[in-house]
Order: sequence, then C-alpha cells, then structure tokens
Amino acid sequence: MNFKIHEPKEMAKTVAELVFIPAPGVGHIMSTIEIAKLLVNRDQKLSITVLVIKPPPSSGSGSAITTYIESLAKKSIDRICFIELLQDETLPIRDPKAPMTFFNKFINSHCKYVRNVVADMMTQPGSTRVAGFVIDMFCLAMIDVANEFNVPTYVFFTSNAAFLGFKMYLEIFCDDQNQDVELSNLGAMIPVPSFIKPVPTKVFPSIMHTREGLDIALGLSRKLRKAKAIMVNTFLELETHAVESLSSDSSIPPVYTVGPILNLEGGAGKPLDDDVMRWLDSQPPSSVVFLCFGSMGSFEKVQVNEIAHALERSGHRFVWSLRRPPSNETPNSNPSDYEDLRVVLPEGFLERTARIGKVIGWAPQVKLLAHHAVGGFVSHCGWNSMLESLWFGVPTATWPIYAEQQMNAFEMVVELGLAVDIKMDYTGNAHFNTKAEIVTVTADEIEDGIRQLMADDTIRKKVKEMSEKSRAAVTEGGSSYASVGRLIQDFIRNVS
Repeated sequence: MNFKIHEPKEMAKTVAELVFIPAPGVGHIMSTIEIAKLLVNRDQKLSITVLVIKPPPSSGSGSAITTYIESLAKKSIDRICFIELLQDETLPIRDPKAPMTFFNKFINSHCKYVRNVVADMMTQPGSTRVAGFVIDMFCLAMIDVANEFNVPTYVFFTSNAAFLGFKMYLEIFCDDQNQDVELSNLGAMIPVPSFIKPVPTKVFPSIMHTREGLDIALGLSRKLRKAKAIMVNTFLELETHAVESLSSDSSIPPVYTVGPILNLEGGAGKPLDDDVMRWLDSQPPSSVVFLCFGSMGSFEKVQVNEIAHALERSGHRFVWSLRRPPSNETPNSNPSDYEDLRVVLPEGFLERTARIGKVIGWAPQVKLLAHHAVGGFVSHCGWNSMLESLWFGVPTATWPIYAEQQMNAFEMVVELGLAVDIKMDYTGNAHFNTKAEIVTVTADEIEDGIRQLMADDTIRKKVKEMSEKSRAAVTEGGSSYASVGRLIQDFIRNVS
C-alpha cells in the first residue's frame, strides 16, 4: 500500500519544503502530524512531506499506525503529504537482550530510502526548495542524510526539556568523569543541570542501567549536538528552569519550545461506549478518577487484583481502562481488550462497583480527560499524557512503566509539585524494559495515592493554574506561539 495520500493543494504558493521523519510509534506520529499542521497553518509559505516508517512486522503497532494515517487521508490537509518508505525485506536480527540495538539498526536501515525519496523530490521540475529535515528524537541517523543534501536538520523532541537536559548531561557525566558505573547504583542521587533537585538513579530509564542501552543513549546524545536546532514539546512556563538551563549551554543547539503539541481530536480508535458516556454525564464535577496506562501499558492478574481492591476500598467513582498483556506467543505485540473482564477481575467486583465505576478496554483518553466529571488521572506518565492532563486541568497520580516515564513522574511530583505519587520508580513488563523483577504495587499504596489525588486541593489549584498557562502559551502573544514564529523565520531564511 502506498501512502502518497494527497498532493499539497497550494504547493505553488510555497517557498520552503520541510521533510518530516517521525519514529514508528503512534504517539510519535500523532505529535509529528500536529506540529506539521501547526506550521503550515501559521505560514502559507511552508509545505511538508512526511516520510512514514512502517513499524517492524512483529512490533504489534503497525495496524494502529496504518489506521491513523489512513484516517488522515480522509481529511485533506493543505500542503502536507505523506509517503510510506520502503522497508528492507531482511530486517535486523531482534535480540531480546538488546532491544534498543535492534530498534536503532531498524531506523538506520531506512536512510537509503529517505535519500532516494529526497533526491527524487529535489529533481522534480518546479520543486520547492527543501528548507530542512525535521526528524524524531529516535531518527537521528537521518542527520547524515540531510548533510548529504546540504540541508539543516531540526530535531522534534517529543519528550520534555528536563529529560533533554538529562540526555545531554549524561554524555558529559559518563565521558568526562567516567562515572557510568554510578548508573547501576540505585541509591545514587545525581545533580543534573536541567533539574533543580538531584535526580535519583532509580528513576533513570531502565535501559540505561545496561551497557547496551547506555551506549546507544550516549550515541544519540552526541548526534543531537549536530542538529541545527531542537524543537521540544513543552512550554516555557511549565519548565522554566530546564529551558533556561538548556539555553545557557552553548554546546547544545538552540531550543525552541513549541508545546503543548496535542492531538485534541483523540486520533484513531473505537468510540467510547454510549453507556459509559451517559454514566459520566450523570456524575458530579471532578468526582471520577480515570485510570489509563497508555497504548503499551498492561498488568498481570495479580496486579489487576490489587488495583481492583484499592478502587473498591477507596469508594471513589472511577473509569478504568484495563488491557490484556501480550501473550507469551506474541511478546512484541501491544496490549488488547479482554473479551470477558471477569477472567481477570476479582469475583463479584463488577457487580459490587456497578454504581460507582466502569471498567472498559481501550479508552479515548482526550475525550475522558476533557469530561467535567473526571477529577483525577492515574497515569503511566507518557509525556503526551502529562501535557493532556495539564491542558484539561486534571491532576495526576503517577504510575510510570517504561522508557523515560519514571523521570517524567519525578519531574511532575518532586520538581514541579503538579502530581502525587503512587509508585514513581515502578518498573513494569513493557517494551524496552530490561529489568526482570517486577514489583507488585499493593492495594494500600494505590488506595493512598487515589485518596490523595482526589483530596489534595493545593495540587488541584496548581494544575488548574498551569492549565491556563498551557493554553495561553500557544495563543497569539504566548511563549510557544512566539517560539514557533522564530522557528518559521529560520526555515524561510534557509531558502532565501
């Protein structure tokens, strides 16, 4: 299937073409499309070609990405087109002990196809000049391809400014001081310039506690320094210290805060059941706690039972997005919905909680966070989810699972005081996780976190204030609005 979805309608008016290359993950692609739409809507002189990398066949996320991209085809987006890249017939060998090495090689295997597409774009009669590559934080090998065409590269960093600062500092910490051994010391606290408070190594991404993961992280950090600039999905008022720290370091490319970049339409997926919506509509404002752990978040039965006991004992109204973990036969697939929730929940739970709660499968997260009845969010702390919760003014209880989510939780709870903690250093059995031991979070811990989440008026007030700031940041006169304006000027200068 060829995803040359549609030609830009107003190409003749454009003077600068941008080549976008998102990582093959639904969250990354959605964020990329949203920043692309923002840019072309802000300036008619820009057009964008998005080069889509299909996920590895065994990843389990290919169908979700295909569905999402196809949904875009039904909406004509002026001056944005999509091209699906070819993929090697023989993929790199997947080693369960070195997942990041496989992913890195997989991304790099697409460089030749990007090169071919861009060369073809540039030789088309009357083609618009390419002003730059805009690449995902996991696609940094594409910087070398852009350099071959003498085109500058901008990195779209889909996480936050504090984590960007951590990645940059980690290179200095390990290279100059030769102290990477400290990363395996779970009791260590390391001062990181982009954080006000020392960061415990136990919240570092678990992959960085391995030699393989650390080497790849350091390689990506070195590549980041070769970019012309870095676009970060955050806003100045949220991460003032982190942004100022990055801006004061001359070894780091200029940073543009462009967020919050959100897909408020909710993306592709089945609609929420009418019965759930009617139930929510009948609940008091801010009375419902919403539990959702992202597209790759799921728990085994023993943990599901602890969550159920906590919800029942807390007495709070709830909507719980409960997903089934991948089976042993398909370990690289994504979680799916249960056909019968009773196989995993405590006996009689659904009947006992029928009046105060709803257990569902996949959840349209944005739609639920936007609902007036939702007053608390138990989350895996993916950065998109954190920005969405702030946008809608819903306080969060942190339960990170994988990747940089533990650091996101640390920033939200300890650094910014915008969330409460359930298990900040939790390590779940998810993609890219290298820790074999999985700790079960007890019903007592979960119940305490939920009670604090729903009762802490101080955090609720701070989150409401940050919600107003997030919306102001992207409106005319706001910090991110101005930052995007400067970024567009830079794009235009590249072809003038």
